[in-house]
Amino acid sequence: MKNFKKILCIFLFGPFLIFSQEKAQDTTAVKLERAAFESAWIIDNPTNVLYGKNTMEIQMAHRFGLINGGTADLAGIWARSNIRIGVSYAIHDRLTLGFGTSKFNVLQDFNWKVALLRQTRGNEMPVSVSYYGNFAIDASNKRFARKQDRYSYFHQLIIAKRFSPNFSMQIAPSISHYNAVEPRVRNDMFGLALSGRYKVSPQTAILVDISLPFTHHLFPDDAVSPINGFDPEPGYGLGLEFRTSSHAFQLTFSNYQGIVPQTNYMYNTNDFFYGDFLIGFNITRLYNF
Repeated sequence: MKNFKKILCIFLFGPFLIFSQEKAQDTTAVKLERAAFESAWIIDNPTNVLYGKNTMEIQMAHRFGLINGGTADLAGIWARSNIRIGVSYAIHDRLTLGFGTSKFNVLQDFNWKVALLRQTRGNEMPVSVSYYGNFAIDASNKRFARKQDRYSYFHQLIIAKRFSPNFSMQIAPSISHYNAVEPRVRNDMFGLALSGRYKVSPQTAILVDISLPFTHHLFPDDAVSPINGFDPEPGYGLGLEFRTSSHAFQLTFSNYQGIVPQTNYMYNTNDFFYGDFLIGFNITRLYNF
């Protein structure tokens, strides 16, 4: 739990950062830059996007099976797939709360996103900084020694910049935590996401998303290959995004089949360069109240 002391800094200094920028906007003619991305997700990672107060977003994410699973699976479409349905609601321009349910491990995730700093058009603030976190419960029939062993957490600091109307990037360090893990597997996993978006038309953009887990699990010293654990494979994703005023559709191609972020950073075994990749999509719909 010592690693989570770092996360407390977000809660200690986050309100101060928000208050400082809000105060500056009240006393000057500072104009905010548009969000760096058009959707709250870019393939497998959250973005810095937060919607206006009283906006509800319906989310649906789908990941088919592996393309190299065999010809009988029709490029993974008939294979075992994962799906998540979620909803989020903006209770403030800087705060969104959400809930989602996923097929794999029957995960129930409660999530939140906070805008700490927002990029301005005059470059007074050159980047946007947001914090995303979730708390997930494994509601499957798997037996756990304690109720708390079903819990996992994910925290990510998202630093994003809109370089031009067509090009945006973000870098996002993260920490994933599982209360209960297999023998010789660490409870915490540090990671880093690098994501970019380039518009090729007013409604269409090319997406790139790379997820890099850094923490090494513990392996038996006398084993040539891991037996009781493994180092998770990095995630590589490409996608096309089609956007309207209230919809976003992302067609994705990646080696992540998990949808709740900590499952990917902690347990992904699909090696993109070995041919372990799959087709997926993300769909969002906005409602304003």
